[in-house]
Amino acid sequence: MSWFKRKKENIDPETNPKESIPDGLWEKCPECGEIMHKKQLENNLWTCIKCSNHFRIGSKEYFSFLLDEGALKEFDRKMRSADPLKFEDTKKYTSRIDSTIKSTGLYDAVRTGSGKISGRDVVICCMDFKFIGGSMGSVVGEKIARATHKALKNKVPLIIISASGGARMMEGALSLMQMAKTSARLAQLADAKIPFISILTDPTTGGTTASYAMLGDIIVAEPNALIGFAGPRVIKQTIGRDLPAGFQKSEFLLEHGFVDIISHRKELKQNITNILEFLQVR
Repeated sequence: MSWFKRKKENIDPETNPKESIPDGLWEKCPECGEIMHKKQLENNLWTCIKCSNHFRIGSKEYFSFLLDEGALKEFDRKMRSADPLKFEDTKKYTSRIDSTIKSTGLYDAVRTGSGKISGRDVVICCMDFKFIGGSMGSVVGEKIARATHKALKNKVPLIIISASGGARMMEGALSLMQMAKTSARLAQLADAKIPFISILTDPTTGGTTASYAMLGDIIVAEPNALIGFAGPRVIKQTIGRDLPAGFQKSEFLLEHGFVDIISHRKELKQNITNILEFLQVR
């Protein structure tokens, strides 16, 4: 009896196609399960090609497609948090700040600067959720207050893109004070009749929602974004009632008058341009 013997391996480990594909080239949509190449997702402005789900992105990405090319002049780039309360939970606050700066390349949860949108001068602020959950601490409040002052001084519109889990607990009452500080500066902007456009992304919650995020002259939201103060579970436990379907989603808020426009990310720059034209901003 003769036995079949394989002369060589069917797949040479040296040329295994799986090993030739670098990791991290594909993304799976959490809503519909569609698999997309990262470049394909980026070309679609980080929205799903099948269901249009909006992936969470940061300031770098928003600035790249909202602002005219090469227009950004960043303010206070290296401003970073101190540790006035000497806070420590699972690790020291200073250590958390250091490690987050190292891992993200950001110095805090907001970037601010001046730029142009369709040739029109604006001051723009954009939050980054990946920096300690986009939490609002003293640096976030100070940078937004300074950006608002720049808009007031130069008489140009202010745009704030929010993405936040709320106030930063490591700074205690100091973080809550940023709600009053930013709101006071925005009141000065309103008195001078300078437009403020607030853009709400997923998620926008807590003290950010309770201050500058909901004070815009025009409030724009991305589709299906979570927007609210306390979480749905906390509210349900507090009032002891079931909440309506889609509660705290941007579509629900549009229906109830808290949001003016829901804009797909691919239409966001044009919609902002249309708003600026309507407000006769040159």
